[in-house]
Amino acid sequence: MVLRRQYLEKLQKLQNKKIIKVVTGIRRCGKSTLLEQFRTLLLQSGVSENQIISINFEDISFEDLLEYRKLYAYVLEHMQKDKMNYVFLDEVQNVPDFQKAVDSLFIKDNVDVYITGSNARMLSGELATLLSGRYVEIPMLPLSFAEYFELVGGEKRDAWKQYFLFGGFPYAAKIEEDDIRNEYLSGIYNTVLLKDIVANKKVQDVPLLESMIKFLLDNVGNVVSSKKIADSLTSYGRKTTPITVENYINYLIQSFVMYKAERYDVKGKQYLKTLEKYYLVDVGFRRLLLKDSGRDIGHILENIVYLELIRRGYTVSIGKIEDKEIDFIAEKAGEKMYFQVAASVLDEGTYSREIAPLKKVPDHYPKYIISMDEIPMGEDGIQQINVIDFLLG
Repeated sequence: MVLRRQYLEKLQKLQNKKIIKVVTGIRRCGKSTLLEQFRTLLLQSGVSENQIISINFEDISFEDLLEYRKLYAYVLEHMQKDKMNYVFLDEVQNVPDFQKAVDSLFIKDNVDVYITGSNARMLSGELATLLSGRYVEIPMLPLSFAEYFELVGGEKRDAWKQYFLFGGFPYAAKIEEDDIRNEYLSGIYNTVLLKDIVANKKVQDVPLLESMIKFLLDNVGNVVSSKKIADSLTSYGRKTTPITVENYINYLIQSFVMYKAERYDVKGKQYLKTLEKYYLVDVGFRRLLLKDSGRDIGHILENIVYLELIRRGYTVSIGKIEDKEIDFIAEKAGEKMYFQVAASVLDEGTYSREIAPLKKVPDHYPKYIISMDEIPMGEDGIQQINVIDFLLG
């Protein structure tokens, strides 16, 4: 088990604050383990076990609590009246109207509430209305490469090869047999697809959804639109419409399978309404579903760098400057960084193509080229960084 320090530090800063802590992320990214690690820290800090009430709604032991009134009554029964109570509700979206129980617990002075969920929809609609201004979301991703390397150890290039191929789902990282690891990843994917999307959204045309997912995976790092996807699927014999595609994409985003990066006009200083890019929550899914062993290295690297920037708290968009594209503009606290990502820039033509958009940027924020090259290159203040060095930060 590797400590998810980045997320633990956030939880520690929010401890005992009058706000609901909501940890979100795709299934099996480590949310339950994170809460377990945080409970251990609470115990080490002097909190007693009877002050902690922990319920995992994927555990059949708590099946009787899948009704919000019974959940509320159970927590009340187990609370310590004269002490702070730490209430952990794991995968709480399984409880219909759970927000009513959570809100009733929140208003008590001696309750500190932590919840997790595998669907972004739990933070929309009635929950957002009822708990408006009362919660903070902590988005969680599978392991970063730094966490993965800490977990598996060994030589960092060997670890990188495995991470590049199989991704960063925590339990998968400890499985040594490729076939078993593939079965585990397949199980996660099928659970998310069938339980979080098909069942919850009542999707009728599952083969169409699967075809669209594979199209997105094959086009990670490419600019696409709902119309382009619909036209492509129709030409393959999967007749559909842009509206259906857009709905399916929203389902994938809500289930934390895909992330959308909008395009930003650097000189016009405005977001563009069409042609965005989509990135996958974990590159292991791409290899699993497309049956490749790492082709299209540049776009896989791009996906990994995108997720890393998100982990580090940046808002990430795609840059457009005149007729050229900048892979990422990362913004945080009023500061910016610009990134180009390529498998290699040792070829003079590739180097010139990658650095040209960065040279056109009129401001003086940091600019980087990230690649697998180990020979430092760069000019005009633009730095070239090896991807492993960047990820180990």
